[in-house]
Amino acid sequence: MAAQPGDPPRTDGAPLEWLGPHVVLVPVKRFAEAKVRLAPALTPGARADLARAMAEAVIGAARPLPVAVVCDDVEVADWARSRGALIVWEPGRGLNGAVEAGVAQLAAAGVRRVVVAHGDLPYAEGLARIAPGEGIVLVPDRRHDGTNVAVVPSEIGFRFSYGPGSFDRHLEEAGRLGAAVEVLDDPLLAFDVDWPDDLDALVNAKRDPR
Repeated sequence: MAAQPGDPPRTDGAPLEWLGPHVVLVPVKRFAEAKVRLAPALTPGARADLARAMAEAVIGAARPLPVAVVCDDVEVADWARSRGALIVWEPGRGLNGAVEAGVAQLAAAGVRRVVVAHGDLPYAEGLARIAPGEGIVLVPDRRHDGTNVAVVPSEIGFRFSYGPGSFDRHLEEAGRLGAAVEVLDDPLLAFDVDWPDDLDALVNAKRDPR
């Protein structure tokens, strides 16, 4: 039966040859609920617009790799599909569970390595460049606290642990798995927007925040 308006989208049945060995996975929260920590500085509408614009920048940064957006919101799914992304529908799992389920789905589709990139990286570029390899690649944020990008072999069983201090936890997880790990300090991928101070930096930064 055909999907009806408002029905939750199913994971797209993309052919394996379209996916290829490397895919960028972008978790995207409902735009209206995104970036609540910016509430002192931005209206709800402005926060939603900013979240959408940054997520679009990350999708663009994935080219020429295919992109999968993991989400649980119909509006986000429709937006991502209109940008050519595969939809991985994972409601009610939270960020860590949704990303792990997304990686598992991509592994089942034949993907060997997954580039997990957060959707709030306004200067993101070159995600395809860091996809190849064998081990794990971790890109910390500017504070070396969070993990903005993680490249993982799809079947290694990597357990994601986002939130404050995630970079250290992800290093520990790589050690638990006995996997080689590369820490990539990339100023463009390290620039995320979580707090009002980040907005000031975003306004003042040039295209290259170095």
